[in-house]
Amino acid sequence: MRRIRQLLPEEENIRILENGKAAVWAVAGDDDYPYAVPINYVYHEGCIYIHCARQGHKLDAIRRNPKCSLCIVDKDDVVPIEFTSYFRSVIAFGKAEIVEEENEVIDTLRLLSDKYSPGIDPEEEIKKFLKNVCIVRIRLVEVTGKEAIELVRMRK
Repeated sequence: MRRIRQLLPEEENIRILENGKAAVWAVAGDDDYPYAVPINYVYHEGCIYIHCARQGHKLDAIRRNPKCSLCIVDKDDVVPIEFTSYFRSVIAFGKAEIVEEENEVIDTLRLLSDKYSPGIDPEEEIKKFLKNVCIVRIRLVEVTGKEAIELVRMRK
């Protein structure tokens, strides 16, 4: 990263990965065009997990090339008077794979439910959609976080 002073420490990157609600997931799409799509996700034990339909453009793309990236924005406050924004975000690179083992699919659906529907028992929904859902695991290989220089200065 060019602006090393703005680099976030690893523990801050993990906090953003754990607490983020949405990410933009980019895969190598058709005709070498990047394909980026907003997703909900859960971070667990060094991996990002998402759910999707069992067929589609994203799955076709990762079958051709499992390399992908994600962007999670933690903060983006536009400051018009300063002609800037106070931002904090993480970019993650990894390799995507389809989770085949049913118990892992169920465990992941529970993790997603705990994150997005806390306190609600997900078991009926899991049973209802288990045969139609696909879980993708993205094994992260590199995570870099960055924040606006103004936020760096505020920390000191």
